[in-house]
Amino acid sequence: MPKTALLIMDLQNSIVSLVTHIMPPNYLQTISSTIATARSHSIPILHITVKFRPGAPEINPRNFSFGRNPTATGFLENDPISSIHPSIALEPSDIIIVKKRISAFTGSDLEVVLRSLGVQEIVLCGVATSGVVLSTVREAADKDYGIVVLRDGCLDGDEEVHRVLMEKVFVKQARVLEVGEWVAGLGEGKGVQE
Repeated sequence: MPKTALLIMDLQNSIVSLVTHIMPPNYLQTISSTIATARSHSIPILHITVKFRPGAPEINPRNFSFGRNPTATGFLENDPISSIHPSIALEPSDIIIVKKRISAFTGSDLEVVLRSLGVQEIVLCGVATSGVVLSTVREAADKDYGIVVLRDGCLDGDEEVHRVLMEKVFVKQARVLEVGEWVAGLGEGKGVQE
């Protein structure tokens, strides 16, 4: 089996606070359980965050997503609201990747870390399906990674967009599984580290 890494994407206080009203009651617990299971199978855990320097010099005013927030409110380094949500318990072996755009690859050292770990397959979950998940799936596919998207490990403010991405878009470049399916596969030796 190819070496796998679990990417927990954009589960920062500032982002979680924007989707709390649509979040299933057990969403963060599901993510935490998924992380614990991955750890028990020696799968590296990579937390993807978006953060900017004070003054946000990385934000170009022409950038449609970040240009509307030129002060990077909620995404500045050392701002507690930009930290990973406390329900996601970090361990010393976890790797934190800081990105500067929507995709987990853009403006980060993700590819260097994956290559150094020998990772060939990435398992994705996080917020939002139409943001970091979509952008990362597309870029990872172009980089020839195997990709698994955890349907109930992803969340989007628009349920219909989430459904269409999962059922019609992602399936062209990734395996789309429920968390339970992926975890069961680990128990059967599928996706376990070499």
